[in-house]
Parts: sequence; C-alpha cells; structure tokens
Amino acid sequence: MRLTSLGQVPADLRPGYDPTAHGVGIVHLGLGAFHKAHQAALTDLALASSGGDWRILGVSLRSPRASGELHPQNGLYTLIEKGAEGTTARVIGAIVDAVCSAGDPEPVLAAMAAEATKIVSLTVTEKAYGLDRASRGCDPSHPAVAADLATPDAPQGVLGLLTEALRRRREAGLAPFTVLCCDNLPKNGVLLRGAVVDFARRLDPALSEWIAKEVAFPSTMVDRITPAATGATLAEAATLLGCEDLAAVETERFFQWVVEDSFPLGRPDWEAAGVIFTDDVSAFEAMKLRMLNGTHSMLAYAGFHAGDAHVRDVMADAPLATLVRRHLAAAAATLPPIEGIDTGAYAEALLRRFENPAIAHETFQIAMDGSEKMPQRIFAAIPDARRADLPVRAFAFATAAWLRHVSGRTHDCAPYDLRDPIAERLHALAAGQDATGIVAGLRGTGILPPAVARDDGFWSEVTGILAPMLSQPMTDVIAREAARALGA
Repeated sequence: MRLTSLGQVPADLRPGYDPTAHGVGIVHLGLGAFHKAHQAALTDLALASSGGDWRILGVSLRSPRASGELHPQNGLYTLIEKGAEGTTARVIGAIVDAVCSAGDPEPVLAAMAAEATKIVSLTVTEKAYGLDRASRGCDPSHPAVAADLATPDAPQGVLGLLTEALRRRREAGLAPFTVLCCDNLPKNGVLLRGAVVDFARRLDPALSEWIAKEVAFPSTMVDRITPAATGATLAEAATLLGCEDLAAVETERFFQWVVEDSFPLGRPDWEAAGVIFTDDVSAFEAMKLRMLNGTHSMLAYAGFHAGDAHVRDVMADAPLATLVRRHLAAAAATLPPIEGIDTGAYAEALLRRFENPAIAHETFQIAMDGSEKMPQRIFAAIPDARRADLPVRAFAFATAAWLRHVSGRTHDCAPYDLRDPIAERLHALAAGQDATGIVAGLRGTGILPPAVARDDGFWSEVTGILAPMLSQPMTDVIAREAARALGA
C-alpha cells in the first residue's frame, strides 16, 4: 500500500497542521531531493507555526520522475533527518501537488500566473539557468534559452517560464510574484534578475523594463547536505510509516537559509523555522560557497579517485582529511569578517557534518557539473588570496583534482562518465594531453575569471600537482600533499 493520505501516517509523524486548510502560494521549479529537504521542509514548519496560504506546487522541468513519485501521494513524503546522535522523521504536507512541465508547460504557466501565487522559487542547479556571468544577462547559445526565444509562448526553460508567466500577470493587471533563487550561485538573485531582464528584452523591451522595475529577486544562501535517496531510504520510510513512500528523502539535521527580505506580496513565517533574514546575503554566501562547497568539490574529486565513495569515507582517510582541513582554513582566510560569525567554529561544524556516519553523500554525485561550480567555489577565492598575500596551494590542489577528473584517465580507477554540461569540450581539451597541455587548454576556454586565467604562478602550481595525478595513484599524490601540508 502506498502513502496517499495522512490517515495512513502514525500520529507522531504527521504535520502540525491540516494541509487541506491552506492554499497554494508558492510555485517551485526544480523538484529534487534538496528542495524537499530544505525549502519545503522549512515551509512545513512555518505553516505549523503561523499558517497561511503558502503551500507549494512542485514542478519538474525535465524528467517526470520526481513528479511521478509525489503526485500519486498527493504531495506527501517522509523527511528522514540523520545525525550521529540518531534519526528522526516526519511527513511533510507543504507540497500540494507535483507536475512536470516537459512537453506541456501550460499548467505550470497558469499556476505561476494565478493571482494566488506570491512566490516562484527555484532549485534547478547552476547549469539550467542559461546565465552569461560575464555580461550578467542570459546566454542565447544555451539550448533552453535559444529554444524559448524561438517559441516564447511555449517555454520549457527557466528564463522562458519566468518571463512568460510574468508577461501574463502584467497583461492581467496583477502584481508580479517574487522570484526566489535557491541555487548555489554568488549573488543569485542579482544574476537571475539580469538574465530574466535580458531574456525579456530580446522579446519585448517594455516587458523587460516592467520586470526590472517591479519584480523582486532576493538573493539567498542555502545549506543542507542532502544525498540522493536510495533503496535503503525508501525501506526505512516504509518501516516508519507502515506503507510505501516512493518520494522519501534523507538529509542531515543541520540546515541554514539566509534570505534578503524582499517579498512585496508577503511570504511564509520562515523565521519560525529558523530562517535568517538580512539586508545583504553576500557575506554568508561567500562563506558557504568557499568553505562548504569549495571543500566539497576538492574532496569529491580527490576522494572519488582515491576510492572514497562517500564524504564520510573521505573523513576516515587521514591524509585526505588533512587536506580537507587545509582547504577550509585557506578558504576562511580569504573572507571578510562577518558580524556574529566565527569562521573557525564554522569550519569545525563543517568537519563534524562531513564526518556524519549516517549520511551517505557520494563523492561522484558532488563531482558533477564542475565547469559550473568551480568558478564560484574555487576560482573566486584566488584574487582575494593574492590581494592578501595568502598561499593558493589549496586552491591549486582542488583545481588539479578537478582536471584529473576531467582527463578521464583510468590508471587508478574504473571508467566513469564525466557528468558536465560541457563534457565534450572538456574531453577535447584533455584528450591525449599532458598536464601542461590540459592547463593551457583550460586557460583558453573562457571558463575562468580573467584575473585567474592570467595568474601564471597559480597555473604553474596546478600543473605541478596535476602531472603526477595523470599517471600515479591518487592515494600517493594525496599522501605527499598531506605531508607537505603538515610540514608547512
């Protein structure tokens, strides 16, 4: 029997409110595990505390899998929170339904354009937006952007959906919804605003001006380690509920959500769930991107090729754990002070989270989409390190580990897929090349910030670290690097 109603759920696992008493106020694009563990779970707590018509319509943009899991369950799913101290669980009632926009965007556009919708939030991953970071606009060569510019009334991509829904609201005389980006992008609200305004300008300059003037795009910082659900996740949920839950998700107990408070049409009482509201999220954002996400990328590339399948395995690998600590310290040193935040304590908390024995977060999962992640996680720290006359060795090691992954070499591992939106370009620059050739190819791609691309000293360090990675066991390279770090 499959989960379809709260009547099947043990009383102590049910939401602290009647979901059917609350209407929809949020449409969420990108219905993945992270959204279910983060924004939806915190909205559930806000509803339990203060009520309001803030339930969520979840939208899958490409694959119908996520919506196919949730729709038959009337949006209900089990959130399993795991820590060294034990496991807790509850059923989330914040999602009213789930749909897939692929092939038929009309139901999603209608929901976004509805007067009741006050917020459209997003967790679609960096690669899905079609951003041009250099121009702070949209990238017309991005497949989804190009397709939606050609057929704007039947959009499939993020920018097309947002623009068409906002056009409909303007035409109907409705105030615009707030656009709430929750992906790991620096100044994510600013970037998304620029991309939507640019996209709209290519179709209708008057609409573009209206969006630029009237639509709120608050920036956010999100943080909660959420591995992909496995058969074990579903089995645990079934044991807890006494029925099948194909949409169950597991996550750590820790979460953080920092949001710029700009919601002209209102918002849920997220403060009651522990959300931090601020006038400027950028300092928190840089801390998280460089310390958590940057370290995650480094340990994922190095750990995967050292045979460490999960983050917890990396932390049990003493030499690699040494490099994790080095990277956290190097990243923290590039940050400006944040009032009320001790980066040393934050680093210690991250180490405990990485060590969490109850969370099986795959290094191979974290390693995907490196070309989208490395610029803000690793490369952005280098100019700040240079200005402060700080060493860049930790960032050079992380970059070399990524390029070793890009190389596709199998001298110390089984064949693997390079899961990246520009995988073909990366394969082409690395094929048959030594470390010098790979580095030269990367520096000519446009992936890098100009100041980093010109930094000969940094790339000299990267080349020196990468060369043995291409032919020697990663475990040997890590051991030498850890010994160097401890001796420094």
